[in-house]
Amino acid sequence: MHMMEPKLARAFATEWIAAWNAHDLDRVLEHYTEDVELTSPYVTRIAGEPSGTVSGKSALRAYWAKALAMLPDLQFTLREVLTGVATVTLVYRRHRGTVAETFRFDDAGHVRAATACYEIED
Repeated sequence: MHMMEPKLARAFATEWIAAWNAHDLDRVLEHYTEDVELTSPYVTRIAGEPSGTVSGKSALRAYWAKALAMLPDLQFTLREVLTGVATVTLVYRRHRGTVAETFRFDDAGHVRAATACYEIED
């Protein structure tokens, strides 16, 4: 494992946010491995998966397609890009507050795991 290069992290962040803001699910999913795992509290709410984890690109596609249908005006605004060992954390704003999402990359530069944390809603 190695430190994520800041230039690569920034390029990933810019493209990832742009793909989401275009609601282009194919473009978003290009960043992920086939066996990706996403953990988010919204997985329980939207996908009905009690573990909070979606496994595999096809399941991730179904989850995000449902989420985008529920939120047709969804837009993200990038705030921060943080780098670590084979990881990038994006801090971004969405319609209901701030999100910090950490992405773990494989050696080919694709996301193999992601964990999203959300601002506490009162």
